[in-house]
Amino acid sequence: MGRIKQLGYDKPDSFTMKIQANLILDDINLGDSISVNGTCLTVADFDTQLSEFSVGLAPETLRKTSLIELEKGSLVNLERALRPSTRMGGHFVQGHVDGTGEIVELKPEGDSLWVKVKTGKEILRYIVSKGFVAVDGASLTVVDVFDEEECFNFMLVAYTQQNVVIPMKKVGQKVNLEVDILGKYVERLLSSGFVDAIKSS
Repeated sequence: MGRIKQLGYDKPDSFTMKIQANLILDDINLGDSISVNGTCLTVADFDTQLSEFSVGLAPETLRKTSLIELEKGSLVNLERALRPSTRMGGHFVQGHVDGTGEIVELKPEGDSLWVKVKTGKEILRYIVSKGFVAVDGASLTVVDVFDEEECFNFMLVAYTQQNVVIPMKKVGQKVNLEVDILGKYVERLLSSGFVDAIKSS
C-alpha cells in the first residue's frame, strides 16, 4: 500500500498525484507502469530517498475512475506490472478500469467481511458468480450476482482485509472495477458474426 502525499493541478492543465511508498520503489524507472487502486498509471517522477513517486492523471482517467475522490493521506493499493518470468498468483488484470461501483453493504461474518457493490448494467453483464472481478485493483472471486439490484458481492478473508484498502472504505464510497477481459472478447466475437461465419463454412 501507499499513501497520497499530494493530489491536484501542479500546472493549469496537468493533474498530478504524488504517492509515498516503500517496497514498490525497488528497481523503479521512469515510464514504469504502477497500478494505483486498479488503475494503470505511468511513473513520471520518483525519489527513492523520500520514498515517493508521481503519476499524471489524464481527464479520461479522472472521469472513468474513483481516483478523483482521493484526498491527501488516503491509502491506496499499489501493484507493479507483471514480468513474464513472474509466478502467477491470481487472475489477469490489466489495470484498465471499466468503470466504478458503489459499496452498498459491509457485513462481517466471523473474521471475514462480506462486501456488496452496486454498478451499472454495462459492467454487471460481464460479472458472473464464481468468476472474478478486480476491485480497486484487488483480484477477487464473485460470490453472487443480484441482477435486479444491479449488485454483486464478494467476501474478504482476514489476510486480504489487512492488505487492501477496501475494508477502510465506507458504504456509499466508490471503487474501481475491471471485469474479466475474456468476457468482452467473447461478446465481441458473437456480435461480429464470427461464430455464424464458422458454422456456415
